[in-house]
Amino acid sequence: MVAPLITDSHCHLDFPDFQDQLPEAIARAADAGVTRMVTICTKLRQVETVRAIAEAHAPVFFAAGTHPMSVADEPLVSVDDLIALTAHPKMVGIGETGLDYHYTADSKDIQQTSLRIHITAARETGLPLIIHARDADDDMARILSEEHRNGAYSCVMHCFSSSPELARAALDLGFYLSMSGITAFPKSADLRDIFAAAPLDRILVETDAPYLAPPPHRGKRNEPAFVAHTARRAAETFGMDYADFAAQTEQNFERLFHKVAAYQGAS
Repeated sequence: MVAPLITDSHCHLDFPDFQDQLPEAIARAADAGVTRMVTICTKLRQVETVRAIAEAHAPVFFAAGTHPMSVADEPLVSVDDLIALTAHPKMVGIGETGLDYHYTADSKDIQQTSLRIHITAARETGLPLIIHARDADDDMARILSEEHRNGAYSCVMHCFSSSPELARAALDLGFYLSMSGITAFPKSADLRDIFAAAPLDRILVETDAPYLAPPPHRGKRNEPAFVAHTARRAAETFGMDYADFAAQTEQNFERLFHKVAAYQGAS
C-alpha cells in the first residue's frame, strides 16, 4: 500500500546528527510518504551548507535566518542579506526567527530587533516567516500584530507549543500553526486541544528533526520520516482519516510555501 504523501515543513538536515547518513534518512522519508522537506538554516554563516543540501537532494528545500537563541552571538542580519538569499529557487522561507526568553531572555532586545528585520524581509519577498516562540507570548503577539498593521505578511508558528492566547493571536492574523512531535506525546492533551480549535486549513506538520521525535521513537534522534507518526496522531485530534488529513496539510503547505509548489510545477 502506498503511503499518503506528506511534507516535513521544518527540519535541520545540516546538523551533525545527520552527518554521513542523509541519503539514507531521505530514502526512509520517501518510504513513509514524506516526499518534501524544508531544512532550516539557523545561522547565516551556515547557509552555504544548507543550500548545498537542497541542491543535492530533489525533495529538500531550505529557509534561512538567525535563530533567536543565536542572535546575541551572530552578526545582526540585514533585510538586504535575507532578500539576496531568496534569489535561489529552492530558498522558500524567512527564518527561523522569533523570541526565546527561556534560556536567552538577556538578549531579548536584540532578538526583537532581529525579528522585525526578518518580518520586513518576509513582507518584501512574499515568502513565509518561520517563527520560534518560547516563553515570550506577550511580546510575540504584540510584535507580530504591530508589524502586520505596517503591512501584511504570511507566517507559520513553527513547533507551536505556546498558549491558547498566542495561537488565537496568530490565527487572527491569518497565520499557520505547525504540529511537531510534542503534539503526539501522551501528556500533551491541552496542546492538542489548542490545535483542535484551529481552522484545519491553517495546520502544518513538522519534525524539527533531529529534536522532538514522536512516539514510538521518543527519546531517539528524530528524522523526516517520523513526521508521518505525528500526522497520524494529529489526524486523530481532528477526527479524520489519515489520508484526508495528509492531503489537507499538503494543500496548506503549498498555499503557504508557494515557492515550493511553483518550483515543482516548473520542474
